[in-house]
Amino acid sequence: MNFNLQPVLENDLCILSPLEEKDFEALYKVASDPKIWEQHPNKDRWKKEVFENFFEGAMKSKGAFKIISKETGEFIGSTRFYDFNQEDDSIFIGYTFYAVSCWGKGVNQSVKKTMLDYLFQYVSKVKFHIGSENIRSQIAISRVGAKKVDEEEVAYFGEKPKLNFVYQINKEDWAK
Repeated sequence: MNFNLQPVLENDLCILSPLEEKDFEALYKVASDPKIWEQHPNKDRWKKEVFENFFEGAMKSKGAFKIISKETGEFIGSTRFYDFNQEDDSIFIGYTFYAVSCWGKGVNQSVKKTMLDYLFQYVSKVKFHIGSENIRSQIAISRVGAKKVDEEEVAYFGEKPKLNFVYQINKEDWAK
């Protein structure tokens, strides 16, 4: 792999910085809102013991970010790069969540644009796993320009497999 899975990325609204062990409490403060997980395949992720497993997987992935609001300096969510596939020339963006206070304010679009602009310097396809029942995220990823290309069972770190839809954006489509 010839690119950094955890660069510091920045846009007008926020900074994406590599997630660190010391970030657990600040990130859990955001993740502890049950509303965030209502449509997610793991609806209990707001519980501390369940979130601890999520956080451990994030740290082991070596591709996770904390998302920090430029306006407040506070954590507003997390996301990560994962499953780089050199043969397929692809990588996934996922495990993304935002504080409810950020919903509908363009944060997701700005974060995804920043991440995609970075990744398309290195790969030709970016993919996303979206829970089959997560209508909010399916709509959001479609607004970014991703198209549904597959369905598959995904076993998130330390969790049982759940049906996910696979969305994809190709570099040539992003360039338009």
